[in-house]
Amino acid sequence: MSKRKQHHPEFKAKVALDALKGEETVSELASRFGVHPTMIHQWKRALLEGASGVFARQPESAGD
Repeated sequence: MSKRKQHHPEFKAKVALDALKGEETVSELASRFGVHPTMIHQWKRALLEGASGVFARQPESAGD
């Protein structure tokens, strides 16, 4: 029985950003990166849902 492959967050972000660019189809990206197209769709959705968090106000720390 084989284990599932664990991908680093940086890899997932790169693949999701490439999918957002739309220069290649998801099938082409899946073939190039060696992942299932469903994973690319999930990572792309997660990137879009979490993107607003990048611009959320961070609480100011006391030492700044």
